Amino acid sequence: MPELHFKGKEFVYNYHLTVPFRPLEMDARKSIGKPNLNGNLIIHGDNLHALKALLPLYAGKVDCMFIDPPYNTGNEGWCYNDNVNSPMMREWLTSNPVNADDMLRHDKWCAMMYPRLRLLRELLSEDGLIAVTIDNNELDDLLMLMDEAFKPENRLACAVWLSDPSGGKQKSALRTGHEYVVIYGGGSPELTKEEAVTAALDLNDKWGPYAKGREYLKWGSSSLRQDREKMFFTLKAPDGTIVKPIRSDGKEGRWRCSQANPEIKSILDDPESAHWERRPFDPGVTVNGATDRWVPYEKIRDIRRAFGWSTWLDNLATNADGTETIKQIFGEKKFDTPKPVALIEWIIGLMADEDALILDSFAGSGTTAHATFEANKKDGGHRRFILVEQEDYADTITAERVRRVAKGYKFEGTQKEELLKESVTFSTLKNPDKLLKQAEVIKNLEGHRFDRIKNEVKDGKLIVTGEKNITKRVEGLGGEFTYCILGEPLDLDKILTGTTLPDYETIGAWLFHTATGEALSTGKVRKSSWYLGESTAHHVWLIYKPDLDFLKSNKAALTFELAEKIANDPDHKGKRHLVFAPAKYAPNKTLLPMGVEYAPLPFALYRVEKD
Repeated sequence: MPELHFKGKEFVYNYHLTVPFRPLEMDARKSIGKPNLNGNLIIHGDNLHALKALLPLYAGKVDCMFIDPPYNTGNEGWCYNDNVNSPMMREWLTSNPVNADDMLRHDKWCAMMYPRLRLLRELLSEDGLIAVTIDNNELDDLLMLMDEAFKPENRLACAVWLSDPSGGKQKSALRTGHEYVVIYGGGSPELTKEEAVTAALDLNDKWGPYAKGREYLKWGSSSLRQDREKMFFTLKAPDGTIVKPIRSDGKEGRWRCSQANPEIKSILDDPESAHWERRPFDPGVTVNGATDRWVPYEKIRDIRRAFGWSTWLDNLATNADGTETIKQIFGEKKFDTPKPVALIEWIIGLMADEDALILDSFAGSGTTAHATFEANKKDGGHRRFILVEQEDYADTITAERVRRVAKGYKFEGTQKEELLKESVTFSTLKNPDKLLKQAEVIKNLEGHRFDRIKNEVKDGKLIVTGEKNITKRVEGLGGEFTYCILGEPLDLDKILTGTTLPDYETIGAWLFHTATGEALSTGKVRKSSWYLGESTAHHVWLIYKPDLDFLKSNKAALTFELAEKIANDPDHKGKRHLVFAPAKYAPNKTLLPMGVEYAPLPFALYRVEKD
């Protein structure tokens, strides 16, 4: 695989590993609803440090990522500010901001992006996707960086997006009114392009041809019944069999969508609206004596969707639409070139899971949160977002936009929403009734939400737009979020001396992720019994209180009695036990046969020595 080389790469190659862990500190005054690190988050702080702070709670759990990094046009005035310890990098910090005259601006951009992409890869779930918007200035570099971070075989698309139909600011020579949406998968796509095309050629039912799409059974992170109990319900297969969401390993899973989702509603009404297959359980697995079970898949009617998406995105909104939305919300232009809601809502829509977790670490004006609220409003989903913004406007623009969109805001005028944009070609003119019927269906389905539906042909496209007259206030979409800042880095020296002692959850999440490489599920923490959580290989325990006297006492030690209690705990069977504690008063030759492994905390200095 070709490898991208840039000045400074040797210094940033593993820099993400040296970034200190900084806990997230919640600010209730700037939040909507009760502060909660498991809900929607808006984080003000350096995105490299924020991504590192998210790892203990969200490693491998993010389903959809969208980032809109600096395009490095030479006119943006962005700064390289990573505190990499090398003379060359220190020199870069003194020559900020990066401008068009900087001969090393492409190297600086790559050095900035590289560690962030490495951390984003750790946060992305196995069946997730990441979309990055960019223009010609850094497209080639971005593709090579993404290939290195996410692997070239996981590149799903480099789609051209018509961002400015007027051709952009360039007024001479070759004008470019387009940008790119680069999309990569997390590593285990459920349906390859070849499989989809083959399916599209072979499958038919009473409604005509279709392609087998995504499996309705949820896989990857948060895929078990207990992760979303309301997503566990029965469907009926075409032969009348009652089907539960049972995974191939025999465990009770959950569906991707709730019963309120239109696709699931159609399956409940007519099982044949889904594609059904008998799929085997894993070798050696049986459920009620059966070695296989019914599994439903999406039926894709539009054969073009078998490829996932078009590589020419001219039917989505433009940057001008994004600017108009900002003007409506704030009453003035508060932000340069904000992305339109429709673009990010389309990206979110590539994930069928309406319970998806969405991350944007270059949050800007907060469009990703707006798009998430819009998507949830339309289909009753429970998608969550995490936004990270390091600039000072994180509260006054990013979070404030989300507050107004959630609660409603003053506005007088006409709100417009593009419902359909289809090219009018010679083929469509041969059968105009099909296109007109499509517009009529849109009107019937969406007409109740608007004062009028407007049809027009513009630039060779039929555009159907919903218009609503607003005289006082735009109704809020609902939703909550927690506003966070980054706390001080966990300092080993301060912990050792007792100067700074983090709370149980903070140090627990850090230790759990460091030891297992996995994210801690905070909802399962039981600090009264010292239980942290379950990893793939262990039950993890932490004997700790942020109290220096306790840490110096015998109560903080792993004793034989406590080890025996842990080993025999009826709620935590089937795996070995990893116990973090400042000290232990039982030898390993006694602990290991019990299935208990001791992991010393950096509190050995507090240990009470025996006389």
